[in-house]
Amino acid sequence: MNKPTVVSGIRPTGYLHLGNYFGAVQNFIRMQDDFNCYFFIADIHSLTTHPTPENLQSGVRQVLAEYLACGIDPEKSTIFIQSDVPEVSELYAFLNMNAYLGELERTTSFKDKARQQPDNVNAGLLTYPVLMAADIIIHKAHFVPVGKDQEQNLEMARKFAKRFNRMYKSEVFPIPRPFTFGGGDMIKVPGLDGSGKMGKSEGNAINLYEDPKSIRKKVMRAVTDSGPTEMNQEKPEAVQNLFTLMDIVSTPDTVAHFDELYNKCEIRYGDLKKQLAEDIIAYTAPIRERIIEILKDDAYLAKVAKMGAEKAQESAAKTLQEVKDVIGFKKLF
Repeated sequence: MNKPTVVSGIRPTGYLHLGNYFGAVQNFIRMQDDFNCYFFIADIHSLTTHPTPENLQSGVRQVLAEYLACGIDPEKSTIFIQSDVPEVSELYAFLNMNAYLGELERTTSFKDKARQQPDNVNAGLLTYPVLMAADIIIHKAHFVPVGKDQEQNLEMARKFAKRFNRMYKSEVFPIPRPFTFGGGDMIKVPGLDGSGKMGKSEGNAINLYEDPKSIRKKVMRAVTDSGPTEMNQEKPEAVQNLFTLMDIVSTPDTVAHFDELYNKCEIRYGDLKKQLAEDIIAYTAPIRERIIEILKDDAYLAKVAKMGAEKAQESAAKTLQEVKDVIGFKKLF
């Protein structure tokens, strides 16, 4: 395989939403022909928040179906469940021996999580960057698509890969680089709460699996203001967010129509929201229908998971054996 390797994972802690789809998944689909892609469902990472077994299993199943419904092709990409590849956990243990308390405590993600959940500051949160590093470097990734919030964790993965190579005077691991989609390929989808980006934990997202009634309800509750008071005035962030969403899912003439009404101080936000809701429903309906169909097909989901596990394990086992050899693990008896 001469194509560069790309690795990316998502925690099964909620439905994929429009932000995931336009910000990442669409680009993953385009990458499938040009890269050796590993897309995994990070069920071990999700254990830091202690999901019930039922929630863990349903979350994994949902994300797997959503990946497939969006167009990630298991014949082109390796789609797998993290816990199906035990070599990742073994490499995680080895890397932890060379990860230091001070550097882990200084990571932004750890400090943020410790502040958000002071009664659950577990070791998994502390060593989250180490497990992320194991996920990436066990497949000898060249590139990792990352958002702003994960840049530091990728930098830690680079540090651990370099440290291992240096300690054992080896070149086992290539040093992974961030893959950023340039210019028009990178879409930041705003949330419905008036600021920031759409996100699972912010409660401002529209999911790909969302039913039409729920979409209408969420959009109609989106934050706006009292309306423009001057012709052609600049839109406040909350209103601009709705226009940005409309740019993504609506036709250009629809956007132009409401933009003109806004500039003439004649806009009715209720009409704007109703149109936006219907356009989101029309855009997501085919994906939602595919998700529903795939979720009914347990045999297909099992086949995809098994095929992905076998391909990922083959890659991981080869790397892990190299790691053991350079560390000095040998069968003596």
